[in-house]
Amino acid sequence: MICMKFVIIGRNLEVTPGLRAAVEDKIGKLEKYFNPDTEAHVTLSVEKERQKIEVTIPVKGSIIRSEQVSNDMYVSIDLVEEIIERQLKKYKSKIVDKQQNAGSFSKTFVENDYMEDEEVKIVRTKKFDIKPMYPEDACIQMELLGHNFFVFCNAETDQVNVVYKRKGDTYGLIEPEL
Repeated sequence: MICMKFVIIGRNLEVTPGLRAAVEDKIGKLEKYFNPDTEAHVTLSVEKERQKIEVTIPVKGSIIRSEQVSNDMYVSIDLVEEIIERQLKKYKSKIVDKQQNAGSFSKTFVENDYMEDEEVKIVRTKKFDIKPMYPEDACIQMELLGHNFFVFCNAETDQVNVVYKRKGDTYGLIEPEL
């Protein structure tokens, strides 16, 4: 019996009973890490030959997310389950803060020790002045620097934002939610 709840949507693809069963079966294996009634948001999409699955599992204070692409949706589903499980084990001590977020995860997961492949190490710190600018100007500045993201103070909102380069020579804007 699967306790996880699934919100499965398809983009350019019909979510067949077979696909739904495959998602619930594979991603359902992750339920051992979460409390009952955890909700997994799954988007299945097809773009040309690319079969893509995006899985987002919101937990208190964090978001567990992965997307995988292959030429076969069932392969993508297998891959995404493996990646999320690896992420959970690798970053357990970071995402399960015993005082705050432990309530989102199963007791077994919280109490289990997993070997951390490697610690997250910050090897460089940069400091710079953040000047107010418009998002379009921030994109230009990002391109001039040759980076794939740029942190700036949005002149319209007076808040710190991030622009980033997306596939297909498009840009994204990240704004804080208040």
